[in-house]
Amino acid sequence: MADERMSVSQVQAAITAAAANWQAGYTSVSELSPEEQKLRLGVPMPPEGFQAVVQIGQAQKLMIGAAEAIGLPAAYDLRNVGGKNFITPIKDQGNCGSCVAFGVCATIEGKFQFQRQNVTLQPDLSEAHLFFVLGKPQGVTCQTGWMPDRALACAANPGIADESCFRYDLTKTDPSNLCSNWQSRVTIVTGYQGVTAANIKQALMSGPVTACFVVYNDFFSYTGGVYKHVTGGEAGGHCISIVGYDDAAGCWICKNSWGTGWGEHGFFRIAYGECGIDTWAVYMPLAIAETMWLNNRHVVGLWANDQERNAYAYLDGAIGWRRVAYDNDNIFADMLTQLAAAKNAHRPVNAYESKGVLTQLYVL
Repeated sequence: MADERMSVSQVQAAITAAAANWQAGYTSVSELSPEEQKLRLGVPMPPEGFQAVVQIGQAQKLMIGAAEAIGLPAAYDLRNVGGKNFITPIKDQGNCGSCVAFGVCATIEGKFQFQRQNVTLQPDLSEAHLFFVLGKPQGVTCQTGWMPDRALACAANPGIADESCFRYDLTKTDPSNLCSNWQSRVTIVTGYQGVTAANIKQALMSGPVTACFVVYNDFFSYTGGVYKHVTGGEAGGHCISIVGYDDAAGCWICKNSWGTGWGEHGFFRIAYGECGIDTWAVYMPLAIAETMWLNNRHVVGLWANDQERNAYAYLDGAIGWRRVAYDNDNIFADMLTQLAAAKNAHRPVNAYESKGVLTQLYVL
């Protein structure tokens, strides 16, 4: 069944029998051959196997919890935050296992617009640069696929060029097609971190997150509703961008990379805990590297690990996570102390960020 193309009538009959709340129909990928459908994916099977991913997701479903219980809205969609759509248009990866590049670029584009609170920026990053150039030294091809943490590491260093620097064209994938001045045109993230199922909703308050899940053959025929697997075998792993959630429907809202002729105009909704969507390789970019003053902000979170001088502060006002200056022990310790004091006293700060790093701080 894993290598069998399922007819729309088969899938719809299974949906009806399971009383599932989604619809099947002819889509841009439903009529492709099984081999072509698999090329629309691109996340390698983990050592523990796809079924283990699904089981972990089901076991962690209770950890998601109601958003209202943690002070968040019951529904949230980055396509409509106070009437603003922070998500860039749907793209199509074609018959290549490059979904990770599309999921990561979509997430960074949305993050950039949300960080700036400016929906007119419309950043358009080059998936071709990320996949065919930056991924090439790691052996990445259309057949091998990739993992989002490795792609995000490339987004942090050296960064991703814009689409016009290297357009996504499966007939022109050679790195020689990259523009010569790409290094002056990159968008850089300050870092990234994994997100647990319980923290995805909170992470979405500062922009999209990437996630992977197991695709079954019935998913290719999805045209709307809240997806749950009802029939068909495993087709492979897939990377997308989560852009919202809805507690009433019990689902995540996601941006796919199969064009607008699939799903809900290229987007889809999937039930909490389904197919490993909320537990398999979920990551958030911390911030887009910029240089500016961030005035009258409140410190609402601090994070650090056991690495030397590695700490981040979360600033309100849609700023999100910023790294604390790490060049000098004394400066690092002093700034971290001031940030903690400001957080505990609920006092605002003026902070100067240089390429995503907080280098000056004034507690108001």
